[in-house]
Amino acid sequence: MSALDNDDQKKLEENDLDHETNGYIKIKKFRFIMLIFFLIFASAGITTLVMAFGDDKAANVAGVPQRKEFTKLFNTYDDLKQNYYEKIDTNKLVNGAIDGMVQALGDPYSVYMPPDEASKFNQTISSSFEGIGAEVQEKNGYITIVSPIKGSPADKAGLKPNDKVLAVNGKSVHGMSANDVVLLIRGKKGTSVTLSILSPGSTNPRDVKIQRDTIPVDTVYAKMLKNGVADFQITTFSTNTSKELVAAINNMKKQGMKSMILDLRQNPGGLLDQAIAIANLFVPEGKMIVQVEDRNGKRDQITADGGNKLHIPAAVLIDDGSASASEILSAALSESDDVPLIGEKSFGKGTVQTSTTFDDGSDLKFTTDKWLTPKGEWIHKKGIQPEYKVDLPAYANLPVIDPSEALKLYSISSDVKTAEEMLKALGYNPGHVDGYFDQATENAVIKFQRDQKQKPTGVLEGQTTLLLMSKLQNLIANNDTQLNKAVEVLKNDQR
Repeated sequence: MSALDNDDQKKLEENDLDHETNGYIKIKKFRFIMLIFFLIFASAGITTLVMAFGDDKAANVAGVPQRKEFTKLFNTYDDLKQNYYEKIDTNKLVNGAIDGMVQALGDPYSVYMPPDEASKFNQTISSSFEGIGAEVQEKNGYITIVSPIKGSPADKAGLKPNDKVLAVNGKSVHGMSANDVVLLIRGKKGTSVTLSILSPGSTNPRDVKIQRDTIPVDTVYAKMLKNGVADFQITTFSTNTSKELVAAINNMKKQGMKSMILDLRQNPGGLLDQAIAIANLFVPEGKMIVQVEDRNGKRDQITADGGNKLHIPAAVLIDDGSASASEILSAALSESDDVPLIGEKSFGKGTVQTSTTFDDGSDLKFTTDKWLTPKGEWIHKKGIQPEYKVDLPAYANLPVIDPSEALKLYSISSDVKTAEEMLKALGYNPGHVDGYFDQATENAVIKFQRDQKQKPTGVLEGQTTLLLMSKLQNLIANNDTQLNKAVEVLKNDQR
């Protein structure tokens, strides 16, 4: 019998019951009224007994299943509420209990936010927010930068993937959740926050002062390179990313686009539906985009829709800051449309989260599934290996230097070593790159200052430091080995 048949049968049974009851009242009205009075007095008696002999624990309401696993939790709540030496905020107790349960999962992507935190944190992915513009997560006990957003204060300050955040404004973040750290970092535009950063390979943390700003909603940046190659950088997957990309593609077509590069480097991910929408522009109808697997091993396979497809040579750039939705899109294009991946191994986030907002404004985000590539590979904590592995020059990974600190003759520090490496990359000879500011280093700084039409003091600070880092960024942009490799691969693509 179908569900509809069951409903119809139930309605018929209810109609029959009503008919019989109405008939019964007409025939036995007096006995029915006496029965009602009896039930009322019986209920009152039971209530009196419960109030006289019961305790103040939660009543076992008929029809509600008992949850023995919560007995200890309820007892603890009651004991604290009644016997703690000070008056307590019961809402904090409840929020703390939920937060503890979620933290016990040991999953950095599952988090509970009480109403006040949720209202600050859930500035939706579809709108701009004020902060520094960096994705962070808890990794191996440290709060770690996943990726800074292009053009954001974090990006301009030189934060890199896998940088560890040790403190915010002098307050240690050891033991804190990634969500709590984000709330510390975010703030109003124009205000500053100082992060204590430990970069990979370094033993000395450095303080990075960053001025907060409005993080823009634009997520697609397009430019035309030589020979009809269009470069599309996607910084994150937000509500309108697929629409932005389509508009940018149409614009590049008008400029003579013959092939394209999707640059997903430093893209921390975002909305799954946007990654799927973009994959649909490339992947042939019926071919797989992604698989989503639940705890029981059941898989849902998402395949490409029909419609207009892009039939031009394409390549995708990835690195260790490409995570989540970036990896879903990369895997889909690579495995279902033979689009080459170029760059470095991706971050490796292979889980899917859902979010539940409660009536009081609190929010629970937790992992529900894992996603697999079209070929069934789970890339979690492994990342995606590019078809063409290409590293950026070593100087592309240099940390920033604090311009407020004066580096001069006889200074010894890690910043001095960084400055020496920058000078050497730019063609100035600082002598031995050893962290010691000797005469050769001073001479290199003086030459650099003269070339930049600055007073040749030989001291590296302030504007000189900023100019040095700016020139290095230009050098990196002009010597993008990964982008250059993509252009080379596209020349040989006869699609």
